[in-house]
Parts: sequence; C-alpha cells; structure tokens
Amino acid sequence: MSQPDFIPFDQGDQILDWIGLTQALEHAHALPKAEIKDTLLYRGKDTLLSRAAWIDGMGVLVKSATVFPGNHDLGKPMIHGSVSLFDDADGDLSAYLDFRLVTKWKTAGDSLLGALKLARHDSRKILIVGAGEVANNLRQAYGTGFPEAQFTIWNRTKSKAEELARKFPNTDVADDLPTAISQADIITSATMVSEPVIKGEWLLPGQHVDLIGAYRPDMREADDTAMQRASVFVDSLSTTVDHIGELIFPLESGAITEDDIGADYYDIANIRRRSDDEITLFKNGGGAHLDLMTSAYILDQWRAT
Repeated sequence: MSQPDFIPFDQGDQILDWIGLTQALEHAHALPKAEIKDTLLYRGKDTLLSRAAWIDGMGVLVKSATVFPGNHDLGKPMIHGSVSLFDDADGDLSAYLDFRLVTKWKTAGDSLLGALKLARHDSRKILIVGAGEVANNLRQAYGTGFPEAQFTIWNRTKSKAEELARKFPNTDVADDLPTAISQADIITSATMVSEPVIKGEWLLPGQHVDLIGAYRPDMREADDTAMQRASVFVDSLSTTVDHIGELIFPLESGAITEDDIGADYYDIANIRRRSDDEITLFKNGGGAHLDLMTSAYILDQWRAT
C-alpha cells in the first residue's frame, strides 16, 4: 500500500486554475457515467452527509461532512468534512483532500463551465446575487473566465456585499436587485433561499442565469416565469430533476415539463446557446461525481508540482 497524498487547502488552492478545471470537467464527462450515492443521518438539527461516486477509469471518492447549525452561536465553523480519493485500478487510498478545497473548486468551476458554454461571448457585466463564501469563489472563477467583465454584487444585507466587493477590482455594489438584473449579461446566484429572489419578469433577452444556492427539495432561487422564459440546462439530470426545488416546483405546477430541460454535461455538445436573444439558465446541482472529477484534477496538479 502506497502512502496517500494529503492536500491541504492553502497549498492546494495556490496551484489550481479555473480554466484548467473546466477543461478537466469537460474531459471527465467523456468517461463512463458515474455511479453515485448519497446518505444522510440526522440528530435533531445536526446532519451527517456522505457522498460517494465511482467513475470507471478515474477512481472512487467518498466525501463526508457534518453540518451543526448550533456551532454558529459558539463561534465555531458550522460545517466540517473530509474527502478520500481511491485508485480505480486497485482501490488503494490515493489522497486525502481538504473538504473546503474540493467544495470551493467543484462548485464555482461547475458554474463557470456552464457559463462558458451558455453565456454570450461578449458578456461584460456580471451580477453576483449573495455575498457569502460561495459568492467570493464565484467572483474568482468568473473573473478568470470573463477577465474583461465589470462585476456587481447584490445582497440583502448591503454591508456584506460591500465587504466582499472591497476584496476585488472592478466590483461594485447594487442597491436594487431588479435594476441590477436589468443591467447584467450574466446573473449568478448563491443565496440558499426557499422563496425565489429572481423573477422571470425581470429577465431580458440574451441573459444567462446561473443558479447555485438551492440544494434541497424545498429550496429555489428563481420563479416559474424564469424557468418558462429560459432555455434550461443542468449539470446532471440524475442529481437535479427529482432532487432540487428549482426543478421540482415548476415541474409540479406544470410551468415546465421534463422535455423543457435541455442537456446535461454528459451531452455537453448540446449545452449551447442557439441565438444572441435566447435567455439561458443553468442549474448547478453539484453531485458527488463532480467532487470526484474535481478531486482527480486537484491530485493531478498536486503531483505535477
């Protein structure tokens, strides 16, 4: 048994590249479709989430996380976790990776790949809805993918948007969400809300909408009108359609049908914009297979350096 690599956050974060990751994700989807499995255990408000994925030809991953909401009041992190990556050929443990490292690059890289495929190439104004850690990572990723863009951040608590904006050049703060949406080419949202904050009536022809925050059946960021007006795409049909409120609610209401949901990354040639006036919408579901693909990319970069 070989000694597994241990990849901590700071050292790993310095050697990675957003465009390199999107290319790795695209290439990984040419491999056989992943087998994935999630398990959830609960104790009151506390949760243990374990995600597993196996891609023939790439490897095996187990990602486990504890979510203890009460830690916030104790001044402790709410989420802790670890990622184990196993060799595909012999099942040997290849690496331990920092949970935050994998989650950061997987989540923002997933959305960036969708935007590179679906947003207009001349997009120059990007709106980030939300101002948490995911928003910070989106600003980094989109800043690499669209280096000439001007960014705006909107958050319900304006002071948090101002704090995030100060970290980056070419980044302003919006006072009014409908107005900010009307001025954007790309809207990327990471809010973890249950009721929609993005209204379809606000959207304009040619825009691209990237939805990240909703991850449970009772959560959604965009309303039925937004889903009806847009051409809808997802990272994985298997991990979004029956699992996340973003799609469950409009499907149940009849606002859209499953036939209205376009390709996922396993049919990446058909994740594309048909016209400059088309409104495109991408749902980032972030399944365990993407954790595996991202971890394999991280390990490759780690060993190369």
